[in-house]
Amino acid sequence: MEGRAVNTGTNTGPNAGTSSAAGAPEAGAPFPGAGRELVVAIDGPSGSGKSSVSKEVARRFGLAYLDTGAMYRALTWWCLDRGVDLADADAVVEAARTFPLAQGTDPDRELVLVGGTDVAVEIRGARVTGAVSAVATNPAARAVLVARQQELIADSGRRIVAEGRDITTVVAPDAEARILLTADERARMARRGLQNGGVEDAAQLRAEVVGRDAKDSTVVNFTEAADGVVTIDSSDLTVEQTVQAVLDAVVRAAGRTA
Repeated sequence: MEGRAVNTGTNTGPNAGTSSAAGAPEAGAPFPGAGRELVVAIDGPSGSGKSSVSKEVARRFGLAYLDTGAMYRALTWWCLDRGVDLADADAVVEAARTFPLAQGTDPDRELVLVGGTDVAVEIRGARVTGAVSAVATNPAARAVLVARQQELIADSGRRIVAEGRDITTVVAPDAEARILLTADERARMARRGLQNGGVEDAAQLRAEVVGRDAKDSTVVNFTEAADGVVTIDSSDLTVEQTVQAVLDAVVRAAGRTA
């Protein structure tokens, strides 16, 4: 039986709010056109701030949140746990079709269950991080996971912030707001180092950030904005400034699609 990514919880609902255009909206604040579809797609390379910014934007607008990278990591964990040869492309595709994933969409609670096992912490570890590109660069496996991601977007009532590497062009090209969040290499490595607790040296960080991007860029473009995608460079911005820049871009885009 084909597996399905199950939405195990979100902060959305019929009265879920979004934001006003004036200033930084409070979490759940009313947004013009509240209740209508609002998909925010945020693309970008490693260390650009996609996850932290996307979660906060989801909170401010009262939307669900989808981390598509967690899905690739969860599949990688499953393959490693089950002894699936990551070099066997067909075996990885079959695993993508059938692995029992339940992924939450609440920005305040990361929930990633595989076969009933909570893997939210393990999928961020070195073992999975070092292997995930073998899954992410498998085009047929990507196609299976993209379909799962699109199901989760639909299940949210199309009121969600979705972030990843091909969100704006492949997963949600019809999103009401599409943003490429980028940063220079210096900023991206510094952020990833802080995220990992400052325990890695420069060579390890470069391998994790630059090396991972180089591998994944062979199958998807996440460094150049497609037509209609707004680019935000967060190199010299604080998290709050980046969040505000994204909020402003979403308000402008939502106004155009109203």
